[in-house]
Amino acid sequence: QVQLVESGGGLVQPGGSLRLSCAASGSIFNIDRMCWYRQGAGKQRELVAVITSGGTTTYADSVKGRFTISRDNAKNTVSLQMNSMKPEDTAVYYCNFLGRSRTGTYINSWGQGTQVTVSS
Repeated sequence: QVQLVESGGGLVQPGGSLRLSCAASGSIFNIDRMCWYRQGAGKQRELVAVITSGGTTTYADSVKGRFTISRDNAKNTVSLQMNSMKPEDTAVYYCNFLGRSRTGTYINSWGQGTQVTVSS
């Protein structure tokens, strides 16, 4: 069982910055992909950013140039630095890890979600 704990959400003014973090605990052999998703009120959950074990990153067009995803493989953590934030970034943000446990079972774990609100 792998558990993810998120931190760093909150209220920020337009143009401001926030940093989200997500830490994993449990039986982990490797995490191939670490992802951030978000879900705004009345909207579908959308993929925001992905980082692979090799460091390759992918971003949604709506956040390119403003958000940066990074990971610490030794600590099994992922962060999302969000700059130049806009009201449309308001959502609940979720981290998601895909990988393998030490027993070889597939990992597809989600964090509990953290609220990010961009408003003046």
